[in-house]
Amino acid sequence: MEAALKGAQEIGFTVLSISISLVAVFIPILLMGGIVGRLFREFAVTLSAAILVSLIVSLTTTPMMCARLLKHQREEDHGRLYRASEAVFVWVLRMYEHSLAWVLRHAAFTLGILLLTIGVNVYLLIIVPKGFFPQQDTGRINGGIQGVQDTSFQAMRQRIARFVDIIKADPAVANVMAFTGGGAGTTTNTGRVFMSLKPLEERNVSADQLINRLRPKLATVPGAALYLQSVQDLRIGGRLGNAQYQYTIQSDNLEDLTRWGPILLQEMRKLPGLADANSDQQNNGLQASLVYDRLTAARLGITPQMIDDTLSDAFGQRQVSTMFTQLNQYHVVMEVEPKFWQSPEGLKQIYVRAANGGVVPLSTFTHYEATTAPLAVNHQGQFPSVTLSFNLAPGVALSDAAIRIHQMEQSMGMPATIHGSFSGTLQAFQASLATQPLLITAALMAVYIVLGILYESYIHPITILSTLPSAGMGAVLALLICRTDLSVIALIGIILLIGIVKKNAIMMIDFALEAERQEGKSPQEAIYQACLLRFRPIMMTTMAALLGALPLALGTGVGSELRRPLGIAIVGGLIVSQMLTLYTTPVVYLYLDGARLWFQRLRTRRIRRLRDAATSSA
Repeated sequence: MEAALKGAQEIGFTVLSISISLVAVFIPILLMGGIVGRLFREFAVTLSAAILVSLIVSLTTTPMMCARLLKHQREEDHGRLYRASEAVFVWVLRMYEHSLAWVLRHAAFTLGILLLTIGVNVYLLIIVPKGFFPQQDTGRINGGIQGVQDTSFQAMRQRIARFVDIIKADPAVANVMAFTGGGAGTTTNTGRVFMSLKPLEERNVSADQLINRLRPKLATVPGAALYLQSVQDLRIGGRLGNAQYQYTIQSDNLEDLTRWGPILLQEMRKLPGLADANSDQQNNGLQASLVYDRLTAARLGITPQMIDDTLSDAFGQRQVSTMFTQLNQYHVVMEVEPKFWQSPEGLKQIYVRAANGGVVPLSTFTHYEATTAPLAVNHQGQFPSVTLSFNLAPGVALSDAAIRIHQMEQSMGMPATIHGSFSGTLQAFQASLATQPLLITAALMAVYIVLGILYESYIHPITILSTLPSAGMGAVLALLICRTDLSVIALIGIILLIGIVKKNAIMMIDFALEAERQEGKSPQEAIYQACLLRFRPIMMTTMAALLGALPLALGTGVGSELRRPLGIAIVGGLIVSQMLTLYTTPVVYLYLDGARLWFQRLRTRRIRRLRDAATSSA
């Protein structure tokens, strides 16, 4: 009981500082807007509530259980595993003790390493490939089919059947379904494909690798192209397209879009790192315009309405009756035989009933002219638009693709009437990229303010925050080694590291300050003793957090790609920060404490000088 009370009293403020400062990290996240703020908000609320509950348990229930359940054990009562592990820990502690003494004797060298770490951290954050969400393998693939714009329904049906046969022949595909008329713009030359893959352990190939394997086979089908993309759990905005990322140009002048849309598509297909570039612009559809001779038609007693009704009956697929049976009902649709509407030549077989009751061949007083017409004109924000969709080639970061598209747009010299912008997922990525530095800065400021209130000091929070550059460097290095982009999920891991890593410094500084106040030790003696006595809890808590993140970093299965960057960032940040902060934190503490004493002496001299001046004037 006495040990539990003393332990709770000694560690109480440390636990409070760690918990409150960790909750402070999520205060800016709760105030964020946009899609990133919505994704972070539930995470921040859940974790903050768990931390506060843990704080209460740590200060109440845990000491009670220590007093009632823990019993003193003699050294000989422990097993071999305990004695072996304890021997290893004692050896590690002894090595740390000798190396710490050397570091404190060469404090300037250690401080230089910390400054170098800050510089490397900034450099790595600049060069690391950036993405939005990790590319997942959910076991499903969707695809959009786009045929030539003069394709008929029958021709598209044959081409879709050919696509389905190629896909079904791949051993990694479990099921496939396709239909026409459901692509971007829902025109007759478009279609959709839905694929369900076999379990990952059976196919031994990821969804993106399967797409790369199918792409050259699907390119052999003439007259149509199939663009595949892996289904993602998180997809944000944008119009229905044939690829995952979208770039949209808008203009109030349709002629400018008609001219520059194809040019932009050709330039985008030349960019390295982009795959499956396509456009929803369809303005080259074939149209047969029927021109009739008004004088001849009037002489035969035929009006334009008669011609229109005859063409509607022949090609309009008009319902003329309904047949009812005991089990179902059937609609009777009137139209000419399919062989007559396969080409405009079928118009020569159409007859119009004249006013006198006779029938007159339509070709007697009409002829048709072949022209082009848009199959669909898409709009965005009430303006005509052309959306270009693309996927990323393997190993290409979304940030690199965005930069290349911007450079291409600037080099093309498009007129000022055309405005280009990213849309959908890529637009949300640009917004999140702009808010990431602000988010990290706001989190650091919130932690600094809270720590300053808790310690009633401007200096000690800086000492605690000095542990963060090494964590950031470790997280980014781990992402680079694992060839993983700095995504929103990895950013969550870095935010978590801000709260986790600083507990090392809090444990050291709390004990050092207490040793200075209660025992009158010098700063060098206090921080040296604090590092050695708090070495075990520091290692214990770090290892617990590291082992807890390993399943995220090493996990497999459906959708594991979405969680993996979080584990990689936490594991990398903890490993590097643990190696550096055990040495840099005491050095920073000594330098900042020396600065505090220097300012204190300077203030004392100033006060003494003012007092002497007031005394002499009196």
